[in-house]
Amino acid sequence: MIDVDIVDDIKTALENACPGLVSCADILALESQIEVSLAGGPTWQVPLGRRDSRTANQDGTSAIPSPFDDFSVLQRKFRDVGLDDSTDLVALSGNLRIYFCHQHFLYSYRHGSDFGPYVFRRTCTNGNALANLDSSTADDFDNNYYTNLQNNRGLLQTDQSLFSTTKASTVAIVNRFAGSQRNFFNAFVQSMINMGNISPLTGSNGEIRANCRRIN
Repeated sequence: MIDVDIVDDIKTALENACPGLVSCADILALESQIEVSLAGGPTWQVPLGRRDSRTANQDGTSAIPSPFDDFSVLQRKFRDVGLDDSTDLVALSGNLRIYFCHQHFLYSYRHGSDFGPYVFRRTCTNGNALANLDSSTADDFDNNYYTNLQNNRGLLQTDQSLFSTTKASTVAIVNRFAGSQRNFFNAFVQSMINMGNISPLTGSNGEIRANCRRIN
């Protein structure tokens, strides 16, 4: 989970050493790779050279997959940004396994399995409680997320829909990743690179922010 204070510290150190050279976008991409690696996941060479936006687009957040999206909406959102609506969707969903879910998402989970409500009752004891998106190996980056889906133990509706949607192309991919962590890791690396190449700002576009919290 990205810690904005850590990003600030990294940016300050970089600006002191080589001002105006490394963008916040590249810092975030590198931090994601390091976080996955430290949790036991794969490593990969992160393409660099991104620049930061000079604007913010609140309307654009509607394109980000939501825990409330149904399966067809998830696939459409991936296609709309040039990602594969099967392999990229399943592989990148596996990244969320080391994150947490706020309890109000669990309230809305009404899938056939009662696992979601069970986790809520067991772990959410107050209004700000969180539940692990992977209950079995929450601190490790591995392929157990997909085994959970096979056992109808996806925490969110969007998780379980990858395996439980009838005749969905994602079912075979979930089975493949559950059966081979190496297969998952290889696909995940390529999907992360694909996601990092979604309309990056390069060249003279955008800017290199001096402070990641605001434009220059």
